Amino acid sequence: MSVERVYAVYILANWTGSVLYIGMTGDLVRRLSEHRGKLFPGFTSRYGIFKLVHVEYFGESTLAIAREKQLKSWRRSKKTDMIVANNPDWQDLAIELGFDPIEPTR
Repeated sequence: MSVERVYAVYILANWTGSVLYIGMTGDLVRRLSEHRGKLFPGFTSRYGIFKLVHVEYFGESTLAIAREKQLKSWRRSKKTDMIVANNPDWQDLAIELGFDPIEPTR
């Protein structure tokens, strides 16, 4: 029996939505845990980017990689329009995956 792997292309935002991060993973829950726990130094931990505001799922890694590249090539306004169309209040979609809400940092 083979288990079909699911790949996710996701967009994270900081608390105010002023900074976005686009990524792709084969294990979204693990990857979100890494981002939210600031387990790796870098862009997302430095700028407090943890809020999952958009996610798309794919059955093939090649499709997910192509979509990630496409989204990264878009202007900020086009990314924002897509987020607003699917998540108008910029809710943290990670809560639907079982994560606790994170309060804004000051």
